[in-house]
Amino acid sequence: MSKAVIFDMDGVICHTNPYHSQAFREFFSKRNMFPTEEEFAQHMYGKSNSYIMSHFFGRKIEGEELNVLEDEKEGLFREIYQYHVDPISGFLEFFHSLKKGGFRTGVATSAPFANLELIAGKLELLPHFESALASEHVSKHKPDPEVYLKSAQNLGMAPENCLVFEDSFSGATAGLQAGMKVVGVLSSHGVDELPECHFYIEDYRKMTSQIVLEILNS
Repeated sequence: MSKAVIFDMDGVICHTNPYHSQAFREFFSKRNMFPTEEEFAQHMYGKSNSYIMSHFFGRKIEGEELNVLEDEKEGLFREIYQYHVDPISGFLEFFHSLKKGGFRTGVATSAPFANLELIAGKLELLPHFESALASEHVSKHKPDPEVYLKSAQNLGMAPENCLVFEDSFSGATAGLQAGMKVVGVLSSHGVDELPECHFYIEDYRKMTSQIVLEILNS
């Protein structure tokens, strides 16, 4: 059977958003900036660091400046989150049932690879991914489909045989634009805040490899 499942990471494998908020709060407060939770919801969750920083600084943040600021913020995140790595309910059981069922699996995140190493390392997932892509591995970020198309190549799969799990508008859009089926994970956004997905879940407790096959074959 040649089918694959590709997971985004933040909000899909783990509920990291509250900890990213915390890291950004620390990062911005050092600069006497105090964004509201509402502003974070609109301009942080599911967005790339270049977008987030450009938005809040009110000017284009790119190149070397972006690298330096991103390293600082993501370092803060890893410092805070390393003690809280905890997968979304049912994720590990579902993931290991996919491996038993012969699915190929990948992770495709807009976060830096060091974050992926921290999270997938603590959950002992890395040996089980046939593809693991982070922000350093693409030139165009979600909603561009590049990270999903590259994942399909790594997995040796046609896009139509890949099912994506995503929690953000830009991520779900990227999966759809790659020509893949998409499951919307409602961890940080409601159905009305995502593009139309093929299926929706709150967590993984009722998710099975049989449902994955049904979505892919529909």
